[in-house]
Amino acid sequence: MNYPSKPVIEDKNAPILFDKETILKSFSFFFSAIEKDYRISSTHLGIFSALLRYSILQGFANPIRAFSYQIMPLAKISASGTYHKHIRELSQYGYIKYEPSFKNNKPSRIYFITH
Repeated sequence: MNYPSKPVIEDKNAPILFDKETILKSFSFFFSAIEKDYRISSTHLGIFSALLRYSILQGFANPIRAFSYQIMPLAKISASGTYHKHIRELSQYGYIKYEPSFKNNKPSRIYFITH
């Protein structure tokens, strides 16, 4: 007897896998948008680039789940205060969506905006 299969329940916390085209869209969106945005500094650029690199290393995941200590060396940042200030600003400015976990044993979630 054939029973209907169980419905697939999507995990809302599961990462959406990027592909090369989506990474390029995110990269292109970011650099087009910041051309005239005087608020963006080289620190913001370093963090955004490090986040993209981390996503690629994690199999093109979006969102990425990461601790600050995993991103900071990629962005060449040594002070956690600098990292947190600038990643929050990238989120406030609409370039990423940053969901801090506020827990030492749980990574934050960072979504790429791909307009």
